[in-house]
Order: sequence, then C-alpha cells, then structure tokens
Amino acid sequence: MQVLLIEDDELVASGLVAGLELHGFVVDRVSNGRQARHATSLFSPDAIILDLGLPDVDGLAMLRQWRSEGLNAPVLILTARDALNDRVAGLEAGGDDYVLKPFELDELAARLHALVRRAAGRSASEIVHGDLVVRPSRGEVFLGEHPVMLSRRELALLEKFLNARGVVLTEEQLKDSLYGMHGDIESNALNVHIYHLRKKLGRGLIETVRGLGFRLGPPLSVSDQPA
Repeated sequence: MQVLLIEDDELVASGLVAGLELHGFVVDRVSNGRQARHATSLFSPDAIILDLGLPDVDGLAMLRQWRSEGLNAPVLILTARDALNDRVAGLEAGGDDYVLKPFELDELAARLHALVRRAAGRSASEIVHGDLVVRPSRGEVFLGEHPVMLSRRELALLEKFLNARGVVLTEEQLKDSLYGMHGDIESNALNVHIYHLRKKLGRGLIETVRGLGFRLGPPLSVSDQPA
C-alpha cells in the first residue's frame, strides 16, 4: 500500500516512515503543501496522512481544495489539535479519520488498512477472490486451505490489483505502489514480480492488457494453483 505522508516535523516523520515501512507500507514523505500538491499531481496514493500545521499552507484549506478538485484518496488527519471543533472541522473538510498526536503506530497502521478497505468497497479485513483469501494486515495469503508465501512486494502488488477490482493499472501506477515516487527500480522489476505472482497463484491471476497495463483476472480456483 502506498501512503503519502505530509508532515513537517523531521523527528515525527522519520519515525513514521520507518515504522510504517516495517508494517509493509510504501511511504512517500513531503514536508509542506507545495510538495504535497506536486506529489498528488504525479501519482495517486492509496491513502494520505495529513498534518494540519504545515509551514506554507493550512492543512484543512488544502484538504478542502483537494476534495473540490475530485481527489478521492482516503485522508487520515494526524495532528495535535485536540479540541472538539478542530476534530469536527477536519472531518467536515473531507478527512476520513482523525488521529491525535501522540499515537500508537500499530493503531495507525490498522486505521490506514481500514480506510483503504472502505475506499475499495469492502467491510471485512480479508479480501476474497474466488478461493484466494488475502489478509493484508497480517501478511497472509491462502489459496483454498493452502498458505502461499509471498514477498513483501509481491503481497503489495497483489493487494493493489485486488483493491482495483478489475480496473486496468498502468506500469507507472504499479511501480509507484511498490517503490514510491523516488524509488530506484530496474526496468524489468515489475515484470519479475508479476511473473512470480502468476507462478505461485496461477497465470490467470493477472491479465495483460496490451498497450495499457495489467488488471486482475477472474476469481481464482484451487485448481489454478501451479503444480
């Protein structure tokens, strides 16, 4: 899952990036509103963590503008502003969740998973695609009753396809979701990850849409598991 972190406090930001990456998130961090607007013009994050006290812009004003422009990514407001009117204003401006500093990292990670789950139209914590069952927060994958071991990036890629629900994803979208907007990536790395997913879960898992990108294939059956 790719998260855009907008936080100007270096200590808080570095701790968040390190902690969320240990939870399997890909984190792109910016420190002000100008950088945040530039980042959202380059890629569509799965979720945004927004600090309201930015040095160059009011976080709520930026959030309102995003929503008026059609940015639909779930936004978790992370702030020290604990007054009731601040919490109400944050949610009315378009925030999907409001978390106060200091916070527990495990809870924050769980809230991010819940936001992305709801944005994808799911209420359960596990994703079911035929006989394929994925529990993203636990890093567990099953095909029927058989556990399937995936690398961190393979799991992130699988979750991206499952949340897209059949929408065609471009190579750039998939690369960003795995490595972030500044990540170094070899030219064939994405194809290697897709090859491994198909090998472990069946060739029909991911369909190639020539000239456009890739999309999730029809629901998997246990019989699709490679020998």
